[in-house]
Amino acid sequence: MKMSNRKIGFLVILGVIWVALLYDTFNIPNVSELRTVNPITTAFMDRQLLTSTAPFSYEWVPLNKISPTLQRAVIAAEDDEFYEHEGFNWEAIKRAAIYDWKKKKLARGASTITQQLARNLYLSKSKNPFRKLKEFLIALKLERELSKQRILELYLNVVEWGPGVYGAEAASQYYFKHSAAKLSASESAFLASILPNPKRLGRRGYRMSRRAGSILRRM
Repeated sequence: MKMSNRKIGFLVILGVIWVALLYDTFNIPNVSELRTVNPITTAFMDRQLLTSTAPFSYEWVPLNKISPTLQRAVIAAEDDEFYEHEGFNWEAIKRAAIYDWKKKKLARGASTITQQLARNLYLSKSKNPFRKLKEFLIALKLERELSKQRILELYLNVVEWGPGVYGAEAASQYYFKHSAAKLSASESAFLASILPNPKRLGRRGYRMSRRAGSILRRM
């Protein structure tokens, strides 16, 4: 039985959309340039600039100018197996999947620091499977092309820490009025504790929450 021109046209459109999605998924950015080039902006920053009126604060500093206590606090809070995995924490993914299944919703994430960096640098906030696949592929490439220290340096410099506040140096100046090199253990634990939702959790200013206390003990 012959298909109608309308059905053929519909299938052609679906095919074009599918090819476009595949191209977008596998068109992975050239991350090797990040070995020596510091990003001046990210996809996440660009989106926020379009929707927010908050002053923009972003100052790059090398990793050796960021307090080791903040480095330890962020790893403890966001990805405690950062130096062991190759971009993904499969055990964390499994635990999150079980938790989400019980809750019948996407209630818990399992993104590593590398995955979060990939998302911040290049991707949208969408949770569709193609975007997630691209995040996985970029994270794999970041791990292949860059050292762990460089990945951590990039992450600490581009992650959001408040309204218009990006990176450790801007966050330290915003909350504590001194450089990121001088952050204390308790200040570092506070900054790590607000990463899941810095605009909301950082609104009340410096406070040693239960989450911050837990991070401090694990540093």
